[in-house]
Amino acid sequence: MLTSLLAGLGIVQLSFQLGLMTYRSITWTQETRAAQTRVQGLERDVQVLQDAERAANDPVYLEQLARCQGFVGAKETVVVSPTAPSTPSENCNARRLP
Repeated sequence: MLTSLLAGLGIVQLSFQLGLMTYRSITWTQETRAAQTRVQGLERDVQVLQDAERAANDPVYLEQLARCQGFVGAKETVVVSPTAPSTPSENCNARRLP
């Protein structure tokens, strides 16, 4: 009788431990995937910032950025079309920075 009771308790404990192990395994897998996704997003942000840093030292890029904002050279003549858009967004590509 005592042996049967102990065997039953052991089976209950084993079942509980297996269920807990399965639950932990599933949640760990989900959290790992979420962390990997976040790391990939942060790596993309770092790459964008490194590209922006490299471009900030490039005179051609800075000239293009100035033109995008509406600046012109000292020896240039400004000619504006009457049908020109009020914002220069057609000529410029927006760059998302994190």
